Amino acid sequence: MAMWTWRFEKSDGSEVEPAVQPEEFTTQGDAESWIGEHWKDLRAGGADQVRLFEDTTEIYGPMRLHADDTAETAEAEA
Repeated sequence: MAMWTWRFEKSDGSEVEPAVQPEEFTTQGDAESWIGEHWKDLRAGGADQVRLFEDTTEIYGPMRLHADDTAETAEAEA
């Protein structure tokens, strides 16, 4: 059975300990739901981005945990 796990990183790609300890997930959907619930705490705890793995295969990443600064700037100027 495949296990889905997250890797937590600084913006330079170095691994960091997550502020919230994840479990190992049995589906990609469960892993994505978990990150959706905890991304703000993870970001506040020092993680800038995450990568999703199925066993040892990287599925996607890095996915930034910070809002897009250009979108926030555009909204503020509008």
